[in-house]
Amino acid sequence: PYEFNESDLRISVRQLQMFLDSYDETPLAALNYLTAECNYGGRVTDDKDRRTLVTAVLNIYCPQILEDGYRLSASGMYVVPTDALDSHEATVEYIRQWPPVAKPEVFGLHENADITKDLGEVDLMLKTMLLTQAQSGGGGGGGGKSTDDVVAEISGEILGKLPSNFDMEVAARRYPVVYSESMNTVLRQELQRFNKLTSKIRSSLLELGKALKGLVVMSADLESIASAMFVNQVPESWAKVSYPSLKPLSAYVTELLERLEFFSTWLEEGNPVCYPMPHFFFVQAFMTGALQNYARKYTLPIDTVEFDFHFFWEAPTAKPEDGVHTSGLFVEGARMGDEKVQLEESQPKVLFSPMTYVQLLPVQSDKLSTYPHYECPVYRTTARRGTLSTTGHSTNFVMFMRLPTDQPSSHWIARGVALINSLAT
Repeated sequence: PYEFNESDLRISVRQLQMFLDSYDETPLAALNYLTAECNYGGRVTDDKDRRTLVTAVLNIYCPQILEDGYRLSASGMYVVPTDALDSHEATVEYIRQWPPVAKPEVFGLHENADITKDLGEVDLMLKTMLLTQAQSGGGGGGGGKSTDDVVAEISGEILGKLPSNFDMEVAARRYPVVYSESMNTVLRQELQRFNKLTSKIRSSLLELGKALKGLVVMSADLESIASAMFVNQVPESWAKVSYPSLKPLSAYVTELLERLEFFSTWLEEGNPVCYPMPHFFFVQAFMTGALQNYARKYTLPIDTVEFDFHFFWEAPTAKPEDGVHTSGLFVEGARMGDEKVQLEESQPKVLFSPMTYVQLLPVQSDKLSTYPHYECPVYRTTARRGTLSTTGHSTNFVMFMRLPTDQPSSHWIARGVALINSLAT
């Protein structure tokens, strides 16, 4: 999306040549800054993307690059040409021996990245094919179901599964706005958002049913909804009032019902022991509620409080004294170890691994625990991008979580490791 071009490369090469000619000792720090922060980084608006770019350039502009036999990748398949290659032709011939198609390790990625790339290409191709698919609203040939029959059947199934709206008067009585429990406000706001979404889905499906029977005019909006449902996609009018999701319609409805069930249980039985983070419509409100509860309990300014993190595999059975338990996340690009609860390499062909239970423990900023960690971004969806908000972060971004590791952070930055709330399947 940043549209890097040939001029970025040319100016970087010219600056490299200039510095090599002008200085006896190569100014690597200056080269890193000019290339990663200015020439290429000047186009980058997202701080996580900038961090990745700086890490990639730092792998090239480092003291080891001046030594013979420096490996550009872990396997040693890509090694910097040595001084023994005393001509331009010999150096070019050496480089031609490298694989013609760059492997993921060149960029610091896991071999699973090839699978992710291939899946993305197939998904794009299939979506393009769907755009060109001819649809007929009348009878189907060969005794098969027509488009209208299929859409009517899907609509009926969704309406049959969709529960009634949450009773906001009951929610207000059971969970009043009180100073000591911010989660009451979080719950009521979430219920309002889900009521708006389910009302939109229900009303549009009822109208669509009437249109399919010829009782009302099939408007452009209803036709758009029917077309999306026929190809198992979430209608655009629903997406406008929905939480971010890349799932097809069938998986989207299943996830929506799981979220509604969670909030229904919370409404009926009280605050849960563990809050599944992916179930929230607006995750930041949930996190702010946890911080507010702690700040008010200990009479602290909320801007002096941050989250510390405890990770464990065993499901919690009781609420923590401070903070909240959360679950439901997925790790992309790595996995959490079973014995040592820390980041480890992904298993072959496993693109997403379940994340441990996490205790979000508010503490004062100067009392955060210290341990070797990777600042792991948490995203709403696997797209990892949204619109740039006033906070300077993407609307898809949730928070940074400090995951324990025995590897340098640059290793996991190059791997593109992130925590995901909602997968695309």
